[in-house]
Amino acid sequence: MGEAILSSLVGAVGADRVRISDGRAEYGAAVAQRHGVRWCATNAEAVDGVGAVVIAVKPKDVGGLVGGLAGVLADEALVVSVAAGIPTAFLESRLGAANPVVRVMPNTPATIGQGVSALSAGSHATAEHLERTEALLAGTGTVLRVDEAYQDVVTGISGSGPAYVFYLIDALAEAGVVGGLSREVALDLARATVAGSGAMALASGEHPAILRERVSSPAGTTVAGVRELDERGVRAAVIAAVDAARARSVELGRDLT
Repeated sequence: MGEAILSSLVGAVGADRVRISDGRAEYGAAVAQRHGVRWCATNAEAVDGVGAVVIAVKPKDVGGLVGGLAGVLADEALVVSVAAGIPTAFLESRLGAANPVVRVMPNTPATIGQGVSALSAGSHATAEHLERTEALLAGTGTVLRVDEAYQDVVTGISGSGPAYVFYLIDALAEAGVVGGLSREVALDLARATVAGSGAMALASGEHPAILRERVSSPAGTTVAGVRELDERGVRAAVIAAVDAARARSVELGRDLT
């Protein structure tokens, strides 16, 4: 995810204006070379004098990292965090300054420029800071704004959502194999069907229930399949999965605050 955002940053401001640091020095230096940006051996070096810093680490590592930036980062520097479950208040309290903080929940399709990122402003962030963040992340795909109170459910839907879709692709392909198709053909069918259906839902702007009905002829094959999904509680299971991911996101933030 960090590298996907790095690609967007390079596209937004140019490689010569981007620096990165990483706890894995050899890996980080290789990434910097690949993208033509400056590698920094320490976080302090990376943020010295910058106008914006993006924090893209595991939630458990955020506290120590942000604490190390206090007193080094310029007060007016924008801080953008993509760490799941970490509230802006936590970051603000560790920075010890009035830095504008924007919390972001991206997802993995950002690696191919087709992701979705939800932004929320901290107490010192203004509309201008959100606009700057949107511009920096434009290369990752769709960028939208939500109140921070909804970030945990955003995590459950779009942050974790790609895994649910990949799960469905795998299940569709397995059903094809059970029906006698080769695994390669079944997987190609499943991938293309999900990709095309998602693109159609996005392009049409219509409610997915309407699109589903257009595929469902009376007493036809699709109706029979959807009825089986309903009888097995698939809709309820998806809702429960999103809620479980939301709850875990809340726990991540609570454990650190």
